[in-house]
Amino acid sequence: MKKLLSCGLMAFAALACAASAAEYPSKPIRWIVPYAAGGGSDFLARTISQALSRQAGQPVIVENKPGGNTALGAAEVARAPGDGYSVLSADNGTMVFNPALYQNLTYDVAQLAPVSLMGRFPMILVAGPASQAKDAREFIEQTRAAGDGQSYGSAGAGSPHHLAMELLNKEAGLKQVHVPYRGAAPALTDVAGGQIPAMMVDLAAGAGFIQGGKVRALAVASKERLPQLPDVPTFAELGMPNIEAAALVGMVTSAATPPEVIEKLNGHVVAAIKDPEVNRRMIEFGIEPVGSTAGQYRDLLASETVRWHRLIRELGIKLD
Repeated sequence: MKKLLSCGLMAFAALACAASAAEYPSKPIRWIVPYAAGGGSDFLARTISQALSRQAGQPVIVENKPGGNTALGAAEVARAPGDGYSVLSADNGTMVFNPALYQNLTYDVAQLAPVSLMGRFPMILVAGPASQAKDAREFIEQTRAAGDGQSYGSAGAGSPHHLAMELLNKEAGLKQVHVPYRGAAPALTDVAGGQIPAMMVDLAAGAGFIQGGKVRALAVASKERLPQLPDVPTFAELGMPNIEAAALVGMVTSAATPPEVIEKLNGHVVAAIKDPEVNRRMIEFGIEPVGSTAGQYRDLLASETVRWHRLIRELGIKLD
């Protein structure tokens, strides 16, 4: 009798999941961005959300909830009902770096289910007037000669920009001192003003400074040259193929969400990213559009976790 009851409950649950997936979405979707308005993640969410709303046939409401190095927004979505109506813009800080950098997090990445990798923000090494280096090789030689007497800026401790420069330090044998800022814009302002020699920055944040000649792009941490910076070599071209880094921004939701709902949400998100106008706006802003399956995003997070956790352990970086 108990076995029959158990089977009956399982069948009922399966039917309920199928029904929820068939009806999804039947109400507005809440999209949390764990950063302040105006940045790259905010632009990405607001650009895709318009097309996502058309695809899903429901309003998509974007909310900014910065704080705790993305932990505030991540914790809220991790604890949300598993129905696919609360989603989060999650970068590799949220899903990869934070668990290694913090002993006590207010969320567990296991509570968040990947939906799709939306876009990549490749990192670029830029220098300002405080550095005389004309190219990346000169920068590395001069920085190595300076020992621990040279500093670098970042968009914040634990950010992809921070870890990308630490990767360069390790691969090139440099001892630069980290100076974290509250965002890429103030760090870039100080690089352009000569207060800080250099930093790693994404094109979305740095394009205006690079195109305006305020900072010099020395090398890109991607497999191929960026179409927007065709004359800037990759680190691989300079003999350092391991220096590959980008801010990877994806969509995640509560891990309690049925796979059928995640699959349907993924279809809407990918279709929104492939919308020609959305695609064009992303590229112009400096974002490489992706639009992956949930499984592809999950596999990428697993491989990135192995790679970056090893570096964080080797360098002994802790933020609490």
